[in-house]
Amino acid sequence: MVSPARRREAVKHVQGGLKGVSQRRACKVLTQARSTQRYRAKDPDRDRAMVSERRGPVRRHPRYGYRRVWALLRQDGWTVNRKRVHRLWRREGFKVPTKQRKKRRLGTSANGIVRHRAEHKDPVWCYDFVKDQTTNGRPLKFLPIEDEYTRECLALEVARSLKANDVVETLRYLFEVRGAPTYIRIDNGPEFIAEAIKTFLKESGVATLYIEPGSPWQNAYSESFNSRFRDEMLDAELFTSVLEAKVVCEAFQLEYNHRRPHSGLDYQTPAAFATACGGAGSAPFATLTALRPPLRTREEMNQALTLIASGT
Repeated sequence: MVSPARRREAVKHVQGGLKGVSQRRACKVLTQARSTQRYRAKDPDRDRAMVSERRGPVRRHPRYGYRRVWALLRQDGWTVNRKRVHRLWRREGFKVPTKQRKKRRLGTSANGIVRHRAEHKDPVWCYDFVKDQTTNGRPLKFLPIEDEYTRECLALEVARSLKANDVVETLRYLFEVRGAPTYIRIDNGPEFIAEAIKTFLKESGVATLYIEPGSPWQNAYSESFNSRFRDEMLDAELFTSVLEAKVVCEAFQLEYNHRRPHSGLDYQTPAAFATACGGAGSAPFATLTALRPPLRTREEMNQALTLIASGT
């Protein structure tokens, strides 16, 4: 059976080859109803409602792919498969192409993620620094700390400068609330090999997994989070102050842990996966956030919210 689209193309071909032939005459020769030339497919009402509902989240998270959006739709109660979401995704122009990068060699370090992998919750944490700047050109430094097994973002600190003592204070807080991990995977930067950090980790009974210099792929979980953090948040935000960056980072951290489906966890959220794991140190991240000392005064919070609401 010939599709209506092919029939329309046949009529156009006849009209193009024979100048002056009307559409009526071409349809008669091809024994085809003229109504097929004017037919326009109509979107099913179910697709229209789904696309309308997804436009807002897609605008807020333009770097989410169709698989993650499919997982969000399933969370919201939609019964839909991936192929249908992919078709609508391409039709509506939501797709954002990315450049494919070449994969690095595995390397020989025994401290890399392949040769020393986390098998359950809390044995291995990882962290690294991410840099950005405010609108006046002054630097911002971010410190994300992640559980490699559950993919939870345990901390996301931001300041103009983060020294070894700042890292120690953040780790001390996490150790008190969640418990100390067995290992921490880090690179060989000056902030990580400082004596203050080495001494604190040794006293806490935490071993260090230093990756080889110039081999960021050996700390792949941290690099993956930093890539998503930059792609979905830093590249989409302009910060006017450190306070504004702190407020936005806290919102991103909660979104990442409790709302954003993670492809490495079969599209569960890190918080849901961590709760399913259970065991020692399994307090949900909302509890950890509630126990944390406030980062700012009420006046500072109101000032930051005013800045964000005004779009400055």
